Amino acid sequence: MKNVHQETAGLLNQLIEINNDRIEGYEKAISLLPTDGNYGLQATFEKYRDQSIQFKNDLIPLVFREGDKPTDETKTSGKLFRTWMEIKSAIAPYTAKAILESCERGEDEFKKVYQDVIEQSQLAPLNMLSIIQSQANLQLQAHDHIRDLRDNMNS
Repeated sequence: MKNVHQETAGLLNQLIEINNDRIEGYEKAISLLPTDGNYGLQATFEKYRDQSIQFKNDLIPLVFREGDKPTDETKTSGKLFRTWMEIKSAIAPYTAKAILESCERGEDEFKKVYQDVIEQSQLAPLNMLSIIQSQANLQLQAHDHIRDLRDNMNS
């Protein structure tokens, strides 16, 4: 049976993994943006990519504190999703709205992983839970922002 430190480190590494996905996802979204009619989305995507870089930087010391090594992996589902984005963009050029739709799906997955980790982290130290909950709240704001941009976008 795993000890509490191993379980907590595993949960933290799940968060690092989904942040790695989010970073790569926004990098992919930036690369797919049309040069005309991107509505300033590059700055928004860079902001959320940088947010996940900061989230990772906040989580890494917590993993070390639990006696484990931080992961540098991404989720398999994230890799498959980015590959799908590449194939789709090769067939038909991405519109800004289509990219926002893809980003929102990524934010949905991010939100789900954070919710799952919060539910499983009841034995984690309070300061750690506070960091995780704060990140989840900021990500929810990002999700809603991406959703609102998509909803207000003319294809």
